[in-house]
Amino acid sequence: MEDVLEILMNDARTTPEEIAKMIKKPLATVKKQIKAYEQDGTIVQYKAIVNPEMVEGNQHLVRALIEVSITPQKDVGFDHIAERIYKFSEVQSCYLVSGSYDLLLIVEGASIQTVAEFVSSKLSSMENVRQTSTHFLLKKYKEDGKVFKVAPRQKRLNITY
Repeated sequence: MEDVLEILMNDARTTPEEIAKMIKKPLATVKKQIKAYEQDGTIVQYKAIVNPEMVEGNQHLVRALIEVSITPQKDVGFDHIAERIYKFSEVQSCYLVSGSYDLLLIVEGASIQTVAEFVSSKLSSMENVRQTSTHFLLKKYKEDGKVFKVAPRQKRLNITY
């Protein structure tokens, strides 16, 4: 039934009826599998990917990628400190990664100052956090495999003297 997951990951609006037709399985089987995925936590949430540039009057949140180096705790490794970090409301995503740092966070705030305040007062001051490096996102071109349509630009008038 991995076909069901792949279809829903590509377009969460696909109905069970459409999925059943696509994979040539009985509708009841597809519905049962989707329900099982939802109950066991395989499917966590259905979401829409929104291009913020296409939303008129949208107050854009500031997003930042924050690299975090941490000292793992004895007997619990990275998990305990990662859990403490991802519980902050500013943290949208938290990943354990390989390389020169340990965690990669995606953080949102109302302004650059809000994100900076989060880093300086909440994140950097935590025990076991050794170092952070913050990168502010300037523009989205593609997210979750979907390329964003470019918003129409205002035509500027030529100025002549």
